Amino acid sequence: MERDQAKPLAPISDLPSSDNGEAALHLKQVRRKKFVKCFSFVAALAIILAVVIIVLIFIVFRVKDPIINMNGVAVTRLELINGTTPKPGSNISVTADVSVKNPNVASFKYRNTTTTLYYYGKVVGDARGPPGRAKARRTVRMNITIDIIVDRVLASPNLVTDVRSGTLTMVSYSRVRGRINILNIIKRHVTVKMNCSMTVNIFSQAIQQQKCKRQVDV
Repeated sequence: MERDQAKPLAPISDLPSSDNGEAALHLKQVRRKKFVKCFSFVAALAIILAVVIIVLIFIVFRVKDPIINMNGVAVTRLELINGTTPKPGSNISVTADVSVKNPNVASFKYRNTTTTLYYYGKVVGDARGPPGRAKARRTVRMNITIDIIVDRVLASPNLVTDVRSGTLTMVSYSRVRGRINILNIIKRHVTVKMNCSMTVNIFSQAIQQQKCKRQVDV
């Protein structure tokens, strides 16, 4: 009879529970949704940062060419014989008002500026300006004095014709070399060149006409 008696049932706690399985599955789903949301947020933030950096590089931080201008030229010293011909052995001083405009968001550091003066293809004078720095979106102005060697002007066969017309036609060549540095990330070396042709009135010692062309080499 004792062998035929039924064995006692297992405790309720030892039986598998369907509620626990559903809870674990639900927890996994919640964690997965949180991970997807977190990953999506990080990815969206990375895309936004990339777009901002691209915009800054190509629009705000885009390197622009500095602009050099010849604002004016004045003859400060000119000795003439009979009011028409430059005196042999003397020098003619010409002061050029030159400006360097920096349109960039970073400063433009430039070396010595050089200006050379030509009279019918021959060098008759040159000058050097000091190095400097043009701040972001600012313009720097400088006066460069050029001493013209009169004997070279007198040696030109075109002088007689110019004296009769009352004008001297000359060409100036200016060059500014420097570097633009944006946050030590974007660096660019540039050379700004400018050629100006000018007509100087012998009697009034003023510039009658002036035309300039600029060129930028990277």
